[in-house]
Amino acid sequence: MTKRILSKHAGFIAVGSGLVAASLYLLMITVTLAHIQAISGQVPFDMRPFGYGPIEAATLLEALGAKGRAYYLSYQITLDTLYPAMLALTLISTILWFGKRMSNRRPIHVGVALSIASTLFDYVENLGILVIIRSWPELSVSLVYVVSTATILKSLATTLAVVLVLLVGFGWARQCKSIRSLAVR
Repeated sequence: MTKRILSKHAGFIAVGSGLVAASLYLLMITVTLAHIQAISGQVPFDMRPFGYGPIEAATLLEALGAKGRAYYLSYQITLDTLYPAMLALTLISTILWFGKRMSNRRPIHVGVALSIASTLFDYVENLGILVIIRSWPELSVSLVYVVSTATILKSLATTLAVVLVLLVGFGWARQCKSIRSLAVR
């Protein structure tokens, strides 16, 4: 997709992908992650923005049991394979949509980079969770720390990307308000 086409359709893409991302997130929060937490009594890996260690990982995996671990792989990881890409598409198209009239392109470039980084860290996290669950009851301490670090970095990059999108959106709204007030004079 060319830059011009993306810029022209960024609003449509932002809304469409945003609806899909929000639907996936709602489904994960209210169904799959809620089920994982209900059967284990533990917070799932995906919902630990400050990470976890080997003891927390082992406690969750043991509490899940074989059926819970299979559920995690079959349902949560499947949904969380779609969600990061949809979130990134939403964030990137939104920042491009709001930022197309900005003279300073740096916040847009940083927002796009953070959105991509968030997605990559989320996929590293998902792949790591998959390996951790499949290798259970063997538990690689170093792998747990790598996956936990990916979780932390995903959380940080996502938060920063969303904040940047909001800041660019506020800047866009202020710019539109200033243009309208000049037109009225």
